[in-house]
Amino acid sequence: MFLTVFLSCLCIGAVVGFLSGLLGIGGGLIIVPALAYLLPKLSISAAVVMPVALGTSLASIVVTSGMAMQAHHKNNNIPWPLTRHLMVAMGLGALTGAFIADFLSAQTLMQIFALAVLSLASYMLFSLKTPKEGSMPDIKLVQLIGLATGILSSLMGIAGGAILVPVLSYFGVPLRQTIGIATACGVMVAVFGSAGYVITGIGQAGLPSWSLGYVYLPALLGLVTTSSVLAPYGVKYAARLPVATLKKCFALFLILVAAKMLWP
Repeated sequence: MFLTVFLSCLCIGAVVGFLSGLLGIGGGLIIVPALAYLLPKLSISAAVVMPVALGTSLASIVVTSGMAMQAHHKNNNIPWPLTRHLMVAMGLGALTGAFIADFLSAQTLMQIFALAVLSLASYMLFSLKTPKEGSMPDIKLVQLIGLATGILSSLMGIAGGAILVPVLSYFGVPLRQTIGIATACGVMVAVFGSAGYVITGIGQAGLPSWSLGYVYLPALLGLVTTSSVLAPYGVKYAARLPVATLKKCFALFLILVAAKMLWP
C-alpha cells in the first residue's frame, strides 16, 4: 500500500504543482478530492478518509506555501503590519477548524468541502466583480475575517488564498499584496491546521499504517516531491497559455467534482 499511495501521489502532486503555478490556485482544491477518491480504493476506512485527506493536504501546503512566501517576501509583496494580524487570527482559526472537524462525520466534512468549492469555483468561473472600498476596516474586523477564513480553510484542507484574495481585493488591497498576504497566511493555516489534525488523529481507529494522526505520510511524501518541482514550470507556461480560459475550464471541472461529492 505504501508504494501504491506514494506513486499515485507523485502523479497527483505533479498535477497540483503545475496547475498551482499556471493558474494560481491552491493545491488543496485538487488534493482533497483526489485523496477522497483514492483512499477508499485502498481499503482505508470511510470514517477517516476525509480527515486524512484534509490533514494530509494541509501538511503538503506547509512546504509549498513556505517556498512561495519566501519569494513574495524577497519581492516586497507582503505588507507585514497587516499580515501579522491576519496570520495570528488565521492560525488560531485553522487550529480550531481541525478540532471542529474531529467532531464532524466524514459525510458532513465532504458536504462542507463540496459546498465551499461550489461557491469558490462559481466565483472563478463567472469572474464576479465587487466594488472596492479602498481602505481596510477596523483591525478587530480584520482579525474576525482571518479567524473565520482560518476555520473554513482548515475544514476544507486548503491554504485559504481562494477565500482571502477576493476579500482583500474588496477592501482595495493591491492584487500583488493580496497574493503575498494570502501566501504568508497560508503558511500559518497549513502549520496550525495540520498540527491540529495530527493531534486529533492520534489513537483514532481505522487509520492506515504510516499515519501521523490524520496525516498520511506516504501520500504527503509523494505530493511534496513532485508539486515543488512542477510549480515553476506552471509559472513558466502561464505566459504562453490562455490562462483565463483554462481557469474557467478548471472552475467548471471543480463544480462537477463538488456536485459528484454532494450527489454520489
